[in-house]
Amino acid sequence: MQTYFVTGGAGFIGTNFIQHCLKSQPDWRIVNLDALTYAGHAGNLDYYTEQMPERYRFVHGDINDSTLIERILKEEKPAGVFHFAAQSHVDRSIHGPLAFVEANVNGTCRLLMACQNLWDQMGRPSQFRFVHISTDEVYGSLGQEGFFTETTPYAPSSPYSASKAGSDHLVRAWHATYGFPTMVTNCSNNYGPYQFPEKLIPLMILNIIEEKQLPVYGDGLNVRDWLYVTDHCDALLEVLKKGTPGQTYCIGGGAERTNIDVVRQLCNIMDERLERKATQQSQRLIRFVSDRPGHDWRYAIDASKIYTELGWKPKFTFCDALKETVDWYLANRAWIDTIRSGEYRSWVEKNYKNREKAK
Repeated sequence: MQTYFVTGGAGFIGTNFIQHCLKSQPDWRIVNLDALTYAGHAGNLDYYTEQMPERYRFVHGDINDSTLIERILKEEKPAGVFHFAAQSHVDRSIHGPLAFVEANVNGTCRLLMACQNLWDQMGRPSQFRFVHISTDEVYGSLGQEGFFTETTPYAPSSPYSASKAGSDHLVRAWHATYGFPTMVTNCSNNYGPYQFPEKLIPLMILNIIEEKQLPVYGDGLNVRDWLYVTDHCDALLEVLKKGTPGQTYCIGGGAERTNIDVVRQLCNIMDERLERKATQQSQRLIRFVSDRPGHDWRYAIDASKIYTELGWKPKFTFCDALKETVDWYLANRAWIDTIRSGEYRSWVEKNYKNREKAK
C-alpha cells in the first residue's frame, strides 16, 4: 500500500479528492493535514476515520508549522504529495491580503523545503511526485476571445491570485534549482459537493432555498469556465501517474458560462426541484450589486495539452453535474447547517451590505 500526503484535504476540492482516491485507488493510504480554518471541516471525512483507519489518517496542523510537517513526512515517507492547502477566496483576499501571503506563499515554501529534504533523505526516488494544485486566476483576465494555456504570462488581478502565482513560481523554482519532481496544475472554477457557501453556486442554491436575494456582481456578464470537481480529481490522478516533472497542466471543464446564466440555470433547476409555482419563481430574487475591485472579465482554458499528453477529458456535462450538485445540497441540509457559522454570516453581511443597485 502506497501512502500519499495531502495538504488541505478537509476543504472543498481536497475532501472530494480524498473520497475519490479512497474509492478508486484500493492500494492507497492517505494522510491529510489541514489547519481547519473557516472552510475546512474534518467531519467531511469522518466515515473514513471510523471505517478505514488503516487507509486514512487526519492530522490537524498548518503547513507553516515546519516541525510538524517534517515529523509527519519522517513517519509516513509518502510516495507523493498533493498540495491543496490555500486561502482561496478573492473577496476575502481583498479584505485581508496578508493571510493569503502567509498561507499560499510562505506555507508553500516551507512545505517544499520539508518535502525536498525528505526526498533527499530517501535517496531521491524516481517515482516521487509533488503535485501543486493552482488556479487559472493567476493568468489574469481574457477578452471576448482567446484561451489560457500553460505558456500564458501571469497577470494576477487580486491578492488571492497574486499569492497563488507566487506559490506556482516557487514550485517551478524547486524543480529548476533542485531537480525536485514538481508538477503544477491550473484549473478553472470548480463546483460540486462540500463547497463552502461563500462561492457562487452554493451561495445561490442556499439563498434560493431560503428565498433570499441572489447577489450578482456588476451586470453578471463575467465569464467563467466551470469544472466539476469529480472531473478535476480524475485529472489530478492522471497528472500524478503520467505527468512529467517540471511541467504545467491546465485543467478546464470546457463549459464557459456568464455568471448570470449560471444563476438563472440554478433558479430553473431549483424551481423544478422545489416545485415552485410561477409566482414563486426564483429569478425574481436576483439583485445586481456593485462590482468587486479588480473583477476579471473572462476565464477560459485550452486543455489540449492534458487531453493529448495524458489522455484526460471531462466526463460530466455542465447541465448534468449542476443538477447533481443541486441534489447533493438539497439532500445534505445537516451539513449546511453545521457549516453556516456566525463567521460565515458575518462575512456575507460585510461583503454584500449596501452593495445592491438597481437592475
